Amino acid sequence: MSGPMDGDRREPAGAAPPALSVQDLHLRFGGVVALAGMSLAIDQGIIYAIVGPNGAGKTSLLNVVSGLYRPNRGRILFEGRDVTRLPPHQIAGLGIARTFQNIARFKGLTVLDSLLLGRHLHMRTNAVTAGLFFGPARREEIQNRDSVEDIIDFLEIEQIRRQPIGTLPYGLQKRVELGRALAMEPKVLLLDEPMAGMNIEEKEDMARFILDVNEERATTVVLIEHDMGVVMDLSDRVAVLDFGKVIAEGPPAEIKVNQEVVRAYLGEEDEALRQKELEAEAASSEAQAEAGAAEVLG
Repeated sequence: MSGPMDGDRREPAGAAPPALSVQDLHLRFGGVVALAGMSLAIDQGIIYAIVGPNGAGKTSLLNVVSGLYRPNRGRILFEGRDVTRLPPHQIAGLGIARTFQNIARFKGLTVLDSLLLGRHLHMRTNAVTAGLFFGPARREEIQNRDSVEDIIDFLEIEQIRRQPIGTLPYGLQKRVELGRALAMEPKVLLLDEPMAGMNIEEKEDMARFILDVNEERATTVVLIEHDMGVVMDLSDRVAVLDFGKVIAEGPPAEIKVNQEVVRAYLGEEDEALRQKELEAEAASSEAQAEAGAAEVLG
């Protein structure tokens, strides 16, 4: 009997496995190292933030998890199943959806049609039966439209449902991008900088939707975000990346005071320069105080 394929290997039975875990991931582009032995375990039902300086490997990690990149080494487990070698459409079919830094949309499509596009994984009819629009094809279309209408209500975009996406403000386009991913009914939702470029009001709305997705739809959320205020407010756990490695991982309160994290964001040279500036300010203040005392005594 032939052995199991890569995509069919599972972890041993026992406690519920993490929703998503990566083990010793390595990814290179020629001489550029994007991921250097990265390992993470993300429990089910939480909001897990991934932060780090530009070039730390955050988006590369999501690209590997979603199947867009093939790692040079390592494993990716989804609910205990090895999905490392599966193509993107199969990974999406298992329940992993994502958004992108640069909004991935067809500008000419309406909001409604764009969300329906996210339902393609759940469509079972072929071109002939769909063209006749009879029987199973009709029932499937009704079901998909009901699902999309639910997302439209959830994201509060009823007023723009018939508008072309390209005519919408940036913040609403990002909201539609989230809706497209939700239309896939994911178990794990990967969000790549969902609040980049937004104003304060748009960020507050997006933060509320992310919390609702996690709580009301029981979806595990993996969030890449540069706004540390948002990260600290939303996430249950935080992983900090630097040069393709995890340098810190834990609850937000611990990450906020971690010195390795401070060095990763400021850099050793910047931190040393800041220290010298503080020492110079202290010396200047001391000299001024001594000069003032000398004048009084004189």
